[in-house]
Amino acid sequence: MNRNQTENSAGNAPEIASTSLRYTQQFTRVDGHRIAYIDEGEGPPLLLIHGIPSNGLMWREVIPELSKHFRVIAPDLLNYGQSEMPESADVSINAQQRILFGLLDSLGIRRANVVAHDIGGGVAQLMAVEKPERIDQLVLIDSVCFDSWPIPEFEPLQKHGAEADMGLDDFVEMIRGFLPKGVVDPQVMTKSVIELYTKPWSTEKGKKAFFRNLRRLNSEYTLAISDTLSQLPHSTLIIWGEKDTFQKPEYGPRLEKAIPNSKLTVIDDVGHFLLEEKPTEISELILNFLIRR
Repeated sequence: MNRNQTENSAGNAPEIASTSLRYTQQFTRVDGHRIAYIDEGEGPPLLLIHGIPSNGLMWREVIPELSKHFRVIAPDLLNYGQSEMPESADVSINAQQRILFGLLDSLGIRRANVVAHDIGGGVAQLMAVEKPERIDQLVLIDSVCFDSWPIPEFEPLQKHGAEADMGLDDFVEMIRGFLPKGVVDPQVMTKSVIELYTKPWSTEKGKKAFFRNLRRLNSEYTLAISDTLSQLPHSTLIIWGEKDTFQKPEYGPRLEKAIPNSKLTVIDDVGHFLLEEKPTEISELILNFLIRR
């Protein structure tokens, strides 16, 4: 059965939308919510999970190499990117892991490698703990873990009513100003890259969604599984930016110690958004780990 037959038989909408880049975004429904995802390449499934304030297109520079060896699935999390932004749904990392298992189910994927960044790393850890038999290998990039989050910059914005004190233009400018702080070389955060990250939030609906996401940023779930990480059977690569000011580098060794079959690699002279700074090096690290380890 080919991929389209599998998707259609699973009840997925064949609806697609061309992005301004080189990818076609597809849509399906999971738990009644419209979820956007990129689906590129052939081979063993590889799920890419983004963080905040990004979306599935944060993987755009590594997908070409990864998709030569894997079927790459890069979704927008619920309430992010082009996925649905429901006003009342749970958007915690625990809810997101259930959505992603539902997405894999809808695509007929029973087991996948997982590569995840930022809060996506928290989602990936929960997936590995909840259903270890469905995860092959793990790559965690500058991942939230333990009590590493939320970052101080977001804490004032988590208060109820915070969005009412900020106009839409000021809100968008806040995100635009925030993004260059996550890199060592601010020149990589070009206007087009910043637009890629900010566009989904640049409406009143997007603004409200962003604040809903902020209010679900807490260490409740990562702390709850901190002891369980020692039971993970998965080979795990942990990648960290040496100069990450959002997810502090000292959490990398802690995560490596907690996950038995893991290895930490620190990338010199990059910050949190290392996929923007060194995409070629990151894709090589991922492929070397997944294929040649």
